[in-house]
Amino acid sequence: MDWLSTIIGALLAGIIIGPLARLVLPGRQNISIGMTILIGAVGAFLGGWVADLMGVGETTGIDWTKLLIQVAVAVVLVLAYGAMAGRGATSGGTTPPPPPPPSV
Repeated sequence: MDWLSTIIGALLAGIIIGPLARLVLPGRQNISIGMTILIGAVGAFLGGWVADLMGVGETTGIDWTKLLIQVAVAVVLVLAYGAMAGRGATSGGTTPPPPPPPSV
């Protein structure tokens, strides 16, 4: 039952962390809201694991350090997903072709 609460917690955190990760990145990302939440959930899970390894996973009050780590991991995942999807992670990710040479 503990793994189920971990998954539910990661999905709930993904609702917040996914959009936060996209806000941090410049430009527009061509990612659906469902994928944003899923990436945020994976970022929350992996970022929480990294925070636990660093010894900052459980603190009193709001875990700002853990949240920053989770958002940073989600940003990396958004960039990786954008690169793998072939759409570019931000607008302007592809360069337009150069103009044709002037005719003489």
